Amino acid sequence: MTSELSARLSPTEQASLASGGTAWSTTAVRDVVRALNLSDGPHGLRRTIENGNVFAPSVPATCYPPAVTMGSTWDPALVRRIGAAVAREACALKVDVVLGPGVNIKRSPLCGRNFEYFSEDPHVSGAMGAALVNGIQSLGVGACLKHFAVNNQETDRMRVSADVDERTLRELYLPAFEYIVREEKPYAVMSSYNRVNGVYASENPWLLTQVLREEWGFDGLVMSDWGAVNDRVASLAAGLDLQMPPNGTDDQITAAVEEGRLAPEAVSTAAGRLLQLQERVDRAPHFDAWDLDGHHELAREAARAGAVLLKNDGGLLPVDPASAAKVAVIGEFARTPRYQGQGSSRVVPTRLDTAWEALQRSAGAEMELTFVPGFTLDGTADPALAEEAATCAADADVVLLFLGLPDEWESEGTDRTHIRLPRAQVDVLRAVAAACPQVAVILANGSTVSVSEWQDDAPAVLETWLGGQAGGSAVADLVFGAHSPSGKLTESIPLRLQDVPSYLHFPGQDGHTVHGEGRYVGYRHYDTLDVPVAYSFGHGLSYTTFAYSDLVVEEAGVNAWTVRVTVTNTGTRFGEEVVQLYVAFDEQHPTRPRHELRGFAKLALAPGDFGQAEFSLSGRDLAWYSPRLGDWRVDPGTFTVEVGASSRDIRLSAELHTPGDGRADRLTEQSSLGEWLDHPVGGDLLRERLAAHPGAVHPDDVDPTALAAALQIPLVKFDGPTLGLDMDAIRALVSAVGTEGGAIG
Repeated sequence: MTSELSARLSPTEQASLASGGTAWSTTAVRDVVRALNLSDGPHGLRRTIENGNVFAPSVPATCYPPAVTMGSTWDPALVRRIGAAVAREACALKVDVVLGPGVNIKRSPLCGRNFEYFSEDPHVSGAMGAALVNGIQSLGVGACLKHFAVNNQETDRMRVSADVDERTLRELYLPAFEYIVREEKPYAVMSSYNRVNGVYASENPWLLTQVLREEWGFDGLVMSDWGAVNDRVASLAAGLDLQMPPNGTDDQITAAVEEGRLAPEAVSTAAGRLLQLQERVDRAPHFDAWDLDGHHELAREAARAGAVLLKNDGGLLPVDPASAAKVAVIGEFARTPRYQGQGSSRVVPTRLDTAWEALQRSAGAEMELTFVPGFTLDGTADPALAEEAATCAADADVVLLFLGLPDEWESEGTDRTHIRLPRAQVDVLRAVAAACPQVAVILANGSTVSVSEWQDDAPAVLETWLGGQAGGSAVADLVFGAHSPSGKLTESIPLRLQDVPSYLHFPGQDGHTVHGEGRYVGYRHYDTLDVPVAYSFGHGLSYTTFAYSDLVVEEAGVNAWTVRVTVTNTGTRFGEEVVQLYVAFDEQHPTRPRHELRGFAKLALAPGDFGQAEFSLSGRDLAWYSPRLGDWRVDPGTFTVEVGASSRDIRLSAELHTPGDGRADRLTEQSSLGEWLDHPVGGDLLRERLAAHPGAVHPDDVDPTALAAALQIPLVKFDGPTLGLDMDAIRALVSAVGTEGGAIG
């Protein structure tokens, strides 16, 4: 393609393709390359009316629940359907590439953009992101995976350096991207604003070329986030194909080529990738419209499936007309819904359901509903509204109290400073609960809020996150029992912000955010250290109950296993259960999280029915990344397979044994005595050497206390009579261990 392109386009024309033509389209060149239209759209399209204006209004499109809610469905099949629906709307609105999904890890609940991301766990993020990519690309529309990589805060987002060790990168922040790239082959990847260990992601050859292309096999186009390019030439050389939006610096590319600072092949390769993207998206069909009602119902289904029932003491929900003739609906959010976040992903919906209207439609004739706002949307106190709410509650059998975060508290470009609800809302809750103790709180927020301060005042708490344009109807479906909640948390809810593992490091200072908590983010931290939480990762109640039985772990090959478990609906209502599979690592001194999610399945069961969840485990599921080896490795040993309803509600467990993958660390002169003795090849060679020199001190004969210290000493330090070694002997051992296969991997 590169040679063909060179024959059709001049060097200047090729360079022009490396940046956009307008704010929302690529560059067109004669009849060779057409302009491709790009649109924000992780949960619906933001197709702007004017391509040349970043901030131009957008045309109406279905506003699906954002990723925070989609993730909580734990239902990839549902998310795939949403992706396909977004693609159909993209075809109708002449959009070639949808800028999403975002699969960044929720390192801190303070991140202002958490509503656009799926989870604190890379397995969930990878599975749900892959489903969305698959759905979008099922019609030939391109998906653009973002933000690559380690974009986990909005504070100083265009300059900050995310300082992360390689093992944490490989085990936590990169796996979701890797899985989606390998499995679904997205047409595009978007580099993030931030620096990664001091190097801007948009000009990071290790990230964009070595890892993304050479290791994972990505063959699509890499574009920048809007305004993320700092050095046009360095970015192009590093593997960034498209700068967005344009800034009139194409001459820097041609000058660098003419001066020998940039290889011509870098330019033609980038241009070729844009042409390849055009060829791929040109296969998409065209539609004049889409099923407005059908897409709205899909949004309703997703909002319903993503709502998480945190608590339900006394079975307060669903509201029973027989015991609740009078229902007070309190909270401005019931009338003015909070349904998506602020920033580039904000969609103009085709319609908007409110909970108050939906509750009125769904309530039976025998039920009397009353609404009062209770508080203002900006979070400021209004004593008159609070008093009105308490008066309304005193005359009710049940109160549905709608609380949440003000719209401006969660937005792209800014992070929160706390995780509390507005004080005015908490005061209203306490006044209402004093008047009527039967209170169900319905939350609307895009990221975790603290519940420990106030949840004892409410027997029931339903976390609806951000419900999209049909969220109001979804709430009515759940509150009145037309459907049972089935969502589960994809992020832990801490008791306090101070308990969050990144608390001492987020958002950093002096241009750096140090990921000092390493791999211990979310439940990996809480569960490893047994830190109390308000609600654990994976938690979510139902209107029915489920029992787990018959856990079976079978070998399916070398370092491969099949896991099966039976789940039975032991309640009286239809429900769906998310079965979660964890692999546990029991170590006296932890070198990795206590357990990690490795699979999940959502089973739909009628009362009395049972179903079987089946999972596949591979060596990669037991592996850890060794920076020294530069690869993944599986150590021999026994591991525990756990199956449960959350990370802290493990129902069944079983053991599996692996012989490992046979890999061992490379031994050098600087390897410690302990590393030599523990090595499968080097240990035997060293012992043979010691046995051949009777005058040498043998480690087995040394006092254990002294030996413990000696085992940490590099072998090169034993140049002398202690072990009967000299430098020639040490070099011979190093050479021999390589020859004998000790340097496996």
